[in-house]
Amino acid sequence: MNLRPPKLPDEPPPGPARPGFWKSPLRGPWLSSFLGSALLPLIVICALTGFLSQLAYSPDLGDNNILPAGGLGFDIFPFSWPTDPAWLYALTQGLHVVSGVVAIPLLFAKLWSVMPKLFEWPPLRSVSHMFERISLAFLVGGALFVFFTGVMNIQLYYPWNFSFVPSHYYAAIVFLAALALHVGLKIPTIRTAFRERGVVRPLNDDLAHTVAEPCREGSTAPLEPDAATMSRRALIAGVGAASIGIGAMMAGQVIGGPLRSIALLAPHGTNPGDGPNGFQINKTADAVGIGAAETGASWRLSVEGRRALKLSRDQLLAMPQHTYELPIACVEGWSTTQTWTGVRLRDLAESAGAPGASQVLVESLQEAGSFRKATLSGAQIDNEKSLLALRVNGVDLSLDHGFPARVIVPALPGVHCTKWVGSMKFEVA
Repeated sequence: MNLRPPKLPDEPPPGPARPGFWKSPLRGPWLSSFLGSALLPLIVICALTGFLSQLAYSPDLGDNNILPAGGLGFDIFPFSWPTDPAWLYALTQGLHVVSGVVAIPLLFAKLWSVMPKLFEWPPLRSVSHMFERISLAFLVGGALFVFFTGVMNIQLYYPWNFSFVPSHYYAAIVFLAALALHVGLKIPTIRTAFRERGVVRPLNDDLAHTVAEPCREGSTAPLEPDAATMSRRALIAGVGAASIGIGAMMAGQVIGGPLRSIALLAPHGTNPGDGPNGFQINKTADAVGIGAAETGASWRLSVEGRRALKLSRDQLLAMPQHTYELPIACVEGWSTTQTWTGVRLRDLAESAGAPGASQVLVESLQEAGSFRKATLSGAQIDNEKSLLALRVNGVDLSLDHGFPARVIVPALPGVHCTKWVGSMKFEVA
């Protein structure tokens, strides 16, 4: 098989492939290395917390795993998701979205700094260069896809016809593989740039002292630079300010409370409502067809273990009630802490003749749609703070928050805190 790339003219066509096309004196190995070094830790944090989010869904239980082929073995953590501390998922998912959005201005600045490399001529010089270009396509394409879909998910806006979670997950794996290869190839360039110019020394240069780096073969430094109109220090400051600003707005959504007033990009707005039930709602009752007919006085909770029970809401309220302050956090990054009151899951398991149950399948009254059911582990059932909540902040749950009953479990992703619970099937240990 002939892998030799096709022969192209030696002279590049007019436009960005010409060596003299790119004029900015700011571009060069140092700027690319500095931006990449700032970007890499954010990507690592975002990636690790993203994979932790997959672990938090307990994909080994029931039908919890929503990835095709069970994730293809890419579950990289050799432990189960814990239930303590209660704020763990809020922390990891908060870090995931904050690090992701903070990285976006840096990512675009990094892409700007290496733009000449995307238009190299000839585009394919050899077989090895061809594979390098393919890896670069996966790197840039993967980065744009992962960050774009992530931001759209934060905004609860899905302008596509594919499932977000699998596509985002597998695209992240492709992107990270390409990134690892890219970093490995560029370590010599980074070391040389920092050795010759220092890690931060170019930031000391004002506009008058901002000059282009030497133009060497394969470098992004311009062949015919224009005079500088901004210093590298000003560029880095602008990118840093953009990252800090958008990160602060996202932190307002993650942390909530008084900081929510600065969460200008929050899809639920800066004020989710007043009163005891005035906190974030992702899925409304109306959106899934839940109303008074399903949740009125005739509602019964079906509980199965060694024996089967049908419990009315009054019967549940007559059982021992427990109250805990617990956070609920969603994959979009928002979290909120409320005071929940209800029946312990382990008490329900015992009532159904399944003390020490190994797992429970919780199903919603919602008839169709994603996350209408979830399987919880034995550790999640046994945690004393795991509740079938009937009230929040001293009042009955609102219909949109899951009336007549919903699950609330420490450190559990919000989509698994099933609302409008219709049945619970405990598996006897």
